[in-house]
Amino acid sequence: MKFTEEHQSLSETVKNFSENEIKPFADEWERNKVFPAHELFKKMGDLDLLGITKSSEVGGMDLDYSFGMVFAEALGYAADLGVITAIGVQTDMATPALDRYGSAEIKKEFLKPSVSGDFVSAVAVSEAGGGSDVAALKTSARKDGDDYIVNGDKMWITNATQADYFCTLVNTSNDNGPHNNKSLVIIPSNLKGVSIGDKIDKLGQLTSDTAPVYFDDVRIPQRYRIGPEGEGFKLQMQQFQEERIFMSVSCLVMLDQCVSKTIKYCKERQAFDKPIIFNQSIHFRLAELQTEIEALRSLVYRACEDLINGNDVTYLASMAKLKSGRLIREVSDVCLQFWGGMGFTWENYISKVYRDGRLNSIGGGTDEIMLKIICKHMGTLPK
Repeated sequence: MKFTEEHQSLSETVKNFSENEIKPFADEWERNKVFPAHELFKKMGDLDLLGITKSSEVGGMDLDYSFGMVFAEALGYAADLGVITAIGVQTDMATPALDRYGSAEIKKEFLKPSVSGDFVSAVAVSEAGGGSDVAALKTSARKDGDDYIVNGDKMWITNATQADYFCTLVNTSNDNGPHNNKSLVIIPSNLKGVSIGDKIDKLGQLTSDTAPVYFDDVRIPQRYRIGPEGEGFKLQMQQFQEERIFMSVSCLVMLDQCVSKTIKYCKERQAFDKPIIFNQSIHFRLAELQTEIEALRSLVYRACEDLINGNDVTYLASMAKLKSGRLIREVSDVCLQFWGGMGFTWENYISKVYRDGRLNSIGGGTDEIMLKIICKHMGTLPK
């Protein structure tokens, strides 16, 4: 991956924004268990940070995904995966299909204000009974004249309590099998029949609001559908690739900082009359972890390069997602151990990464789903 001066400039802009507009407020937002999405996203929209890869017709910068990846990596300086994930929903999870396949009309109505930061978006795919099994979802949309009537429940929806609309995967028929009977539709949050459940009390990523969403005879025009009817599963699978690259790259800075902060602490912490960093088991282990981080970075960069070249990145993106979820658990756990009792305190940087990073092996497709995808591409399972 070759980075230009434009890449470096964007990275510096996002780093400064993350350190000045997110990081200083993260503790307060964590206590409140929500961050002000509309306020923060509007600031980002004013800096053209929410439409980096989006088309110019909606106010985007129309840049390739290498710039989106640089953006996601630099968000790591915010040091809060809850806010970072919520931003990723806006840029890489709820809007890519809308940008590529939405009509000019619905892009103007929903995507343009998302790029400007006036709208907060959410992606509504997961259900309580299905989780990562997207094909098994039950939410339905039946035709009624020129409209759809939507019924069903969605679970674990990030940005749910603040979202202006949901990019929602629904069953639009009972025919053609579970991979060909689904459609992506836009459902505004202010419509009659849309209700949001209580915020879920999570283990980590407390700054982001996550809640169930209920659709009870919600009427939407069929023009709110993204792409052809029955193509929703395929479009969502495409969206997942950018989501998984985003999740994999956005944790890299925090992994680097876990190691660097631990090195500094281990140089200061004394045990048996010498700094504990001099223990070979510690400095060798930290060297191993940093090597793993750089290997993950290279894998993500390669996946991004393939994506830019128009290749199917399902295989590499799934590997990156699997590796990042496991590595953030390993790095934070090992580093926490080296911090000793201080590692077990709530305000410690390492402990925050420890609890926030656990979601990376679950959200966006579990480790087990990633392994199944990888196995299919390896030929060990039928495709």
